[in-house]
This record gives sequence, structure tokens and C-alpha cells, in this order.
Amino acid sequence: MPSYAYPTYAYRPSPDQVRTTPARHRVAIVGAGPVGLAAAIDLAAQGVACVLLDEDNTVSTGSRAICHAKRTLEILDRLGCAAPMMAKGITWQSGKVFFRDGQVFAFDLLPEGGHRFPAFINLQQYYFEQFLVEHAATLPAIDLRWKNRLVRVDVKADCVRLGIETPDGTYDIDADWVIAADGARSATRRLMGLDFRGKVFEDRFLIADVKMKAEFPTERWFWFEPPFHTGGSALLHRQADDIWRIDLQLGWNADPEEERKPERVIPRLKAMLGPNARFDLDWVSVYTFQCRRLDRFRHGRVIFAGDAAHQVSPFGARGGNSGIQDADNLVWKLALVLKGLAPERLLDSYDAERLVAADENIQYTTRSTDFITPKGTVSRTFRDAVLGLARTHVFARRLVNSGRLSTATILADSPLSTADIDAFDGQLRPGAPALDAPVLRDSREGWLLDSVRGGFSGLYFAEAGVDPTVAMGLAALKQAPIPVATTAVVPAGQSAADGLAVVVDAEGQAGRRYDGAPGTFYLMRPDQHVAARWRKFDRARVDAALARATGH
Repeated sequence: MPSYAYPTYAYRPSPDQVRTTPARHRVAIVGAGPVGLAAAIDLAAQGVACVLLDEDNTVSTGSRAICHAKRTLEILDRLGCAAPMMAKGITWQSGKVFFRDGQVFAFDLLPEGGHRFPAFINLQQYYFEQFLVEHAATLPAIDLRWKNRLVRVDVKADCVRLGIETPDGTYDIDADWVIAADGARSATRRLMGLDFRGKVFEDRFLIADVKMKAEFPTERWFWFEPPFHTGGSALLHRQADDIWRIDLQLGWNADPEEERKPERVIPRLKAMLGPNARFDLDWVSVYTFQCRRLDRFRHGRVIFAGDAAHQVSPFGARGGNSGIQDADNLVWKLALVLKGLAPERLLDSYDAERLVAADENIQYTTRSTDFITPKGTVSRTFRDAVLGLARTHVFARRLVNSGRLSTATILADSPLSTADIDAFDGQLRPGAPALDAPVLRDSREGWLLDSVRGGFSGLYFAEAGVDPTVAMGLAALKQAPIPVATTAVVPAGQSAADGLAVVVDAEGQAGRRYDGAPGTFYLMRPDQHVAARWRKFDRARVDAALARATGH
């Protein structure tokens, strides 16, 4: 029996269902999974109302996507949703890789300190969705409609007409824009006659969520050809509520229906955990994975996100995390367009940026899959040789690929970025996601990313105060049509000019991570990616970079 009590959300008729002409909405989102919910919450934060449609009346069945990366947690924190995730989730940052009967090496994904969030938390998708639903319910701008199934999509010149089926019959609505976040089996994609291109891998894997008390450390353990599962691979992760995720490679010829049966699953798990292990099956699934995507994510007024736009194999936890980043990338652009502050072509940058991210994730997961499941003698010989060398030679460990774990994509060639004209050290070039750092705000401990949320923002690194002329220019940015709220980052014992928010870089982490020599200015996008940076503040250059970053 599942250990999780699935909530049931009530279907409620909408006034739209009795109208003689379709109601008009600014944004309709199809799919109340993690991506659709995150997009709706972000739109509400930007002051944009939306209708969120879901054909079901509960959260996803089974734990599904469980590994949520540091960047995802930073996005959720900006949306006001991270606290319950952190309270319930299992924090981890290290792991071990095994080959046959021995350990190959161990790793640490976040060895340095000074970060608000861990490298990962493990949290079942049903909890993830539940917490987002609960937050969405507090936001009047979100009209969340359960048991509303999309049955028709008609793209018009100035809107999209959606046909929706409910327990009370069908009705239509018109939306200025549609976000299709309805998953791998997207009805939106099917109704529009769109298809993926890419690769389906000829292998099958068993997922078993097991409830048990166990003494395994809170780490990611991955085995290549372990003695308890000859010829295959295995993965072990801890989740909340004493649930453990176990993945076992079955091979292409495995019968999915047979392999899901308890009489097949339990002996496999006892071979792994020991004949006397006591556990209960919580959820079992058999999957075949694929690395595919749409040719384009924007189709006129319909924009695809998450699994509706792209699919990857699960190695590296890149599916769910990249979907949240899709929403993070899209919503601020759509909000600016809807408010008349940016041209519609700004939305083309969603394609330009997230196609690159999807291709990066597909490339990484394809390579992981090829290494984990070699299909030829030569590739298997190479893999086994690498694993053997990695036990004693550090250089070989970089070649071991049990899943390159999710990190945020650096949008190096983004059309919205302004190229550096000054010399900088470090990784925070234009297009990169911001890095957090501990700071003091009003003498209280805080975090730098709290200063770059809610819109375009600036970070000005000062040493002995701020020149009055520069301070006036920075303050004036806040009054622009697209305001830029600047925070001065100063070392301990220093202050900044009146009219500027100030944080103290008490440990020097912010200065080091941003190469923040005195006078340095960063222009940050609403999704906390770097738009531009200079060694000296220049209002004209900031205005030009802001225009570029908003599609003008």
C-alpha cells in the first residue's frame, strides 16, 4: 500500500462554462504538474492572472522525479515555495560509485561552504506538487481548474481557442498565450500535430520505491554490474518517510508487465538488500527512456515547457530540474510582453536559450546512458577498463559516467546578453546564473540572491562608499520604465550612499565569486542570470544592455 495519502482536489464549475461566447484570458496553462504550477505561481508574482487546467484531481502517482538541484531550490525560494520542500526533503551532496564487488570512488558535489541551499534534496514528486498546489491556492491570480481536460486547440491570429472537457460537458476559452506544460504525453502537442525528434534507448529499467528502516548513508549509490544484479546497473537513493528509491537495469527484452509483479520485484530486492531485509513495496514502475525534443518550443502563441517540450533519460536528474528552469526563463519575458514593456519577439529568446539547455541535457544524458548501458563489445571493454582504472587513478574518474548531475545551463550565446568589454575572472560571465553568498543585511545574516529577485536588478561592488554621481545614476535606474533596483555590496566596516540598499560581504565570498573589484556593476535578469557586467558603472551602457535584454 502507498505510504502517501493522495489528496483529492474538488472539481468546481467555472462561470466560463455557461457563457454564450468564450471568455478571454491573458494566459492559460495546460498541466498542473511541477512546471505548470511553477509558471502559474511566477506569473502571479509578476501580477499576471492565469487559468491553470488539469485533467486530473490529484498529484502525480508515484515518486517520479525526486532529485531537486540547488538551482531549482533557488528558483523555488524566489517563488516563496522552498521552505516546505527543504523541511520535508532529504539533503544530500555526496555519493559513491561501485563496480562489481568494490567501490571505485566517492564524490562531493558541493565541497565549498557559503551556499544557502544544498547540492540536492530528494523529495517525492507528489510532495513537490502538493506544496506548489497549496501555495498556488493562496494566490487569487491563479484560477486552478481540476478535471478540465484539453480536447481542442485552435491557434488564431490574436489568441488561442481551447476546447475543454469537464464532468459537466465541454466549453471554450480564448487565451492570449498558452503555456503547454502537460508532460511527456502532452495533449497540446498531440492536438497540434507536433512530434519529437531524437532517440529512444533500447533498454528497460525497474523503479521500486521501498519503505524500510535502513542504515545506508544519505548518499547517491550507483553500481555497475553488482554481484546482486549480474550484468546490469543499480541505483539507491533515500527519500522522505523512510522511502528508498531503487533502480535496476532489466534489459530490452524484459516484459514490463511481468517485471512489475511483486513476485518478480521482491526477489530482486532481496538479492540486493539481503534475504532478511524487511521492506514494503510503495510504488513500482518499469520505464524505457528517451532523449528527444520538439524542433521549436514556441509555436506562435503556444509555448511548450518541461516534458511537453523535451525528454531526457533520468540519469543526472535533468528532466524535472530543466522543466523548472524553463518556467523560470519564460515567465518574466511573457509578463513584460503582456504589460507592453517588451516586444513580442522577446519570446523568441525562450526558444534560443532553452533549446540550447535542452540539447545540453540531452547530450549529457545520452552519454550517461551509453556509458551505463554499452551495447557493443568495444564500448563495454572501454567502460570496464575506465572503471578498473578509476579505483586507483584520479584521471580515470573524470571518465566514469553514472549520470552527470543537473546544473543550471550557462546561456553563453544568448541574444539577450551584452558581451564583456572588461577583463573578469571566474565563471559568472554574461548568461550565467547568479551565485549566492552569505551577507549581512541590516546587521542580520542573509543571502545575496535575496537582492536579485522580482525584476531586473543591479549589484554594485563598493569599497569606501559610493561616489555621489554614481549613486544618483544607480538610484535613477529604479525610476526607469523597466526599473532596476540596485544593491551595493560593501566589505565589513564600510557603508554606501543614501538611497541604495546595502549588504555587507562580511566573509568576502560575494566579492570572490563575482570578481567584484570596487566599482564593478552587474546587471541581473529577473531569472537571476547575468545580463551584463562592467568594471565601471556607465548609465548609457546599462540602458543599452537593458534594452537588449528585453528584446528592444
